Amino acid sequence: STPAFSISSDVSVWNALVLEIVMTFGLVYTVYATAVDPKKGNIGIIAPIAIGFIVGANILAGGAFDGASMNPCVSFGPALVSWTWTHQWVYWVGPLIGGGIAALVYDFIFYGSNTHEPLPDA
Repeated sequence: STPAFSISSDVSVWNALVLEIVMTFGLVYTVYATAVDPKKGNIGIIAPIAIGFIVGANILAGGAFDGASMNPCVSFGPALVSWTWTHQWVYWVGPLIGGGIAALVYDFIFYGSNTHEPLPDA
């Protein structure tokens, strides 16, 4: 049986890891840039379109190589059902690193310091 997410035979594990890091970075960066950043103004209308486009582009670019998971939960469910854990760590480590790097880059470069809204007093 073939699992839902598996690395292509011509792709090394390390190439798949880098691909997952890059795809998740692009996705999380797009979410920050369109839906999260309060300084961008009222661009919430295009946020779902932009996020959908980056997910579609990632699937087209990486789907044939490693399945383009971009989310550990997406690859965990099929692995659990099929009980196939080959290279499952790639689908956990890659998105966690990519999402973390995107959050740090956007926070330190675009948000800057003291730009978060304080929590309201209860």
